[in-house]
Amino acid sequence: MRSVLVTSLIVLLVLAPGCAQREKETAKVDEKGTTVEKTSYESTEVLTPEQLGELGAQIKKSPDRAKELLSQHGLDEKSFEAQIRKITEDPEASKKYAEAYKKASA
Repeated sequence: MRSVLVTSLIVLLVLAPGCAQREKETAKVDEKGTTVEKTSYESTEVLTPEQLGELGAQIKKSPDRAKELLSQHGLDEKSFEAQIRKITEDPEASKKYAEAYKKASA
């Protein structure tokens, strides 16, 4: 289990910190017509732990193709990392991720 967490942390450290959603520019305006904040979000594709494990192994094998591999799944570095973080919060999902990662790495 420790090696699973270490592997997940390595993947997280390789990719830049981020969130699961991409910011899309839209402005909120108050009653005076002044822009208050820009906070609308466009969600990204959510992958299963198994899919993320396979993708993580592919990225480890070909780190120079990381952006291409992520974009094939509708992800970027930030959204991928956020999904990995969510998986690490669930022991069962972490186990599934690790099994898929190990199988795809072989």
